[in-house]
Amino acid sequence: MEKRKLGTNGLEVSALGLGCMGMSFGYGPAADKTEMIALIRKAVEFGVTFFDTAEVYGPYVNEELVGEALAPFKGKVIIATKFGFTPDASEKWSQLNSRPEHIKQVVEGSLKRLNVESIDLLYQHRVDPNVPIEDVAGTVKNLIEEGKVKHFGLSEAGVKTIRRAHAVQPVAALQSEYSLWWREPETEILPTLQELGIGFVPFSPLGKGFLTGKMDEKTSFDPNDFRNIVPRFAEEARKANIALVKHLEILSDAHQATPAQIALAWLLAQRPWIVPIPGTTKLHRLEENLKSTALKLGSDDLITIEQALTKIKLVGERYPEASQKMIDR
Repeated sequence: MEKRKLGTNGLEVSALGLGCMGMSFGYGPAADKTEMIALIRKAVEFGVTFFDTAEVYGPYVNEELVGEALAPFKGKVIIATKFGFTPDASEKWSQLNSRPEHIKQVVEGSLKRLNVESIDLLYQHRVDPNVPIEDVAGTVKNLIEEGKVKHFGLSEAGVKTIRRAHAVQPVAALQSEYSLWWREPETEILPTLQELGIGFVPFSPLGKGFLTGKMDEKTSFDPNDFRNIVPRFAEEARKANIALVKHLEILSDAHQATPAQIALAWLLAQRPWIVPIPGTTKLHRLEENLKSTALKLGSDDLITIEQALTKIKLVGERYPEASQKMIDR
């Protein structure tokens, strides 16, 4: 598979990574561990070298899953994980915490769960307004000097925060949502990353499954699926937003591809330093997603998509209000 570089410090990964969160967390009951280990290892066989997890996914169990699955491939793959939350009294991970002492504790735990000597890419999961980003970046810089971390990343950070962090410790990658149905990063984020030499890792590149064309307003979710509380997945929103998928289906028919492959190929065409991390628990979806790396959209295709998007008004916020408040602007 084609490789891409995140940042200017030599972090090279496969053009498409694998988001592992949904294997343990977020979309209903955790998938079978044995099956997920087999899926992750199959991804390596297919050429994927970039895997994404976090302590909060589960919590903890997703890191353990990824660590066990990738143990035979030490030195051959890149594992990214995250810090930034601590549970409150009810064990809900809604409390931001990027205090230096907490970051160090999280790293020690992640190293053990991932069964590695050094974390390849360590993201701040969400910006903590109570801790200066310089203190966060400085703490990660010290961890890099100690050999416990190799590269520093941010998630859902705004331009000012990115610049301040990068001045203390070079940021290798920013992870934020970006897809055909969430293009806000194009305004300020992408130009800033281009200027500073920072890679971009879009999560939810398939719109949390919506861009696959496999759901409509009648689709129901597991009671524990977080999409139940996402405004963009309300019934009326899905009914309106299906117009975007219809346009993808037209283009996918022309390319003998799927809407998901068109959506991923579109992202890959935006910048050479963009590495999407679609997640899945199904082997056939993994294979489908990875084939998007061989699908090259021409300039006419990109213009067609752009023109279609100007005619569509997408409905619904991408997060419930409580989560919206955690986004750094």
